[in-house]
Amino acid sequence: MTIDQELDTRGLNCPLPILKTKKALTSMQSGQVIKVVSTDPGSVRDFAAFAKQTGNELLSQETAGNEFIHVLKRR
Repeated sequence: MTIDQELDTRGLNCPLPILKTKKALTSMQSGQVIKVVSTDPGSVRDFAAFAKQTGNELLSQETAGNEFIHVLKRR
């Protein structure tokens, strides 16, 4: 999988990881992939809801230690 953009939201709490991702997605083309790294445990639920609401595809979510990695594809 090719990652077109990476976004570091470590240390930010809800809703900032979602807001920064939403802003980043506006500058991306349809089909491009963004990887977001967060330390907010609530981001797992938030990104699932965000993807469902916006129509962007949530390709994967994983936990690595105290970091949560979300990979989305721009609709």
